Amino acid sequence: MNLLCLLLIPFCVSFIAVASIHPSLVRLAKEKNIVDNPNSRKLQAAPVPVLGGIAIFFGIMLGLVCTCAVLDCSELFVIFGCMLLMMYLGAMDDVLDISPVMRLIVQITATLILIYIAGLSLDNFHGLWGIGALPEWISTPLTIVAVVGIINALNLIDGVDGLFSTFSTVVCLIFACVFYRGGNMPMVVLAVASIGAMIPFLLHNAFGKASKMFVGDGGSLLMGIVLSVFVMEVIHNPAYETLFAQHNYALVPFVFAVLAVPVFDTVRVMIARIMHGGSPFVGDKTHLHHMFIWLGVSHIGTTTCVVTLNLLVVLAWWLAACAGLSADAQFAAVVVAALVATCGVYYGVRLVARLAPERTNRFRAWKQRHKPSRKAFDFMRRIVDKF
Repeated sequence: MNLLCLLLIPFCVSFIAVASIHPSLVRLAKEKNIVDNPNSRKLQAAPVPVLGGIAIFFGIMLGLVCTCAVLDCSELFVIFGCMLLMMYLGAMDDVLDISPVMRLIVQITATLILIYIAGLSLDNFHGLWGIGALPEWISTPLTIVAVVGIINALNLIDGVDGLFSTFSTVVCLIFACVFYRGGNMPMVVLAVASIGAMIPFLLHNAFGKASKMFVGDGGSLLMGIVLSVFVMEVIHNPAYETLFAQHNYALVPFVFAVLAVPVFDTVRVMIARIMHGGSPFVGDKTHLHHMFIWLGVSHIGTTTCVVTLNLLVVLAWWLAACAGLSADAQFAAVVVAALVATCGVYYGVRLVARLAPERTNRFRAWKQRHKPSRKAFDFMRRIVDKF
């Protein structure tokens, strides 16, 4: 079958499925009061439905099922089961507010299933710091920490309209290109189906009003496990080591760069909470996206800024690789770029606000006055709300 047709099947089926079920889930969430209510650390002014994870899972599932008719995707069966587990956990958390301990137990369980049944793990450093294959007693806890960290880092960036769906779409697109070059079509199909499922949420959250619905924990935990699978597949499969070595690309710095901003920002926030005597798990408004909103940047502008910062980290890795630098130097370039993009930007803005409060306030007022008005998106909003 033509490659374009093969990729259009999961994308179109996933997109249409999510777009079709979205209005019904919005009505159901409003009728049953399954909503995210405003509070001191949230940015919305009114309750917003949070059943988006169910729609995303439904879309990806149909996309994969339809593609299985023309392509063997049996290797995704275990991964699909973990996706279902994480969607169920997140949806239950959206409705019942599950304890952090229970969330952690289920996340670790899903990770162990991927390690011991799907055969995926972070078991090789591919020459970084002179380290190659890792023994199981090191790779297993390392994989658990990494996967749980990725899942929760992605969950914590879901605080601005369109940010989570845009970031997930961009990351899935990057991995889809890598898997295509590596000839791993089942993973390409999973990435493309995920993109098709996320785009309707991007449109509804960025432009919708009556149709707005958050992906919720169900969606963020689901996509967290999907992106974790992509990371483990790239690290675990020796085919990508050969592929990347042809261009002097180091695998570990690459996957680190692709998810750098949410991971580094989450670590920064948790360290800051601990240093101030608080719990690292109690939410606040100190994330990078909160800072942009505080400056007066719109939700769409904030999404653009955060995603651009992450792409700049990826660019820093690519430039280091193209310059012929070693894996160690590529990793150092990623770390420095990520620290600048997260800590540097956040604390730089805070420093300027403290040293020049009047200028900062004038800038914030100017940004508020020059925000795109809602009328500028009325046409798009009417289309999105209708469908």
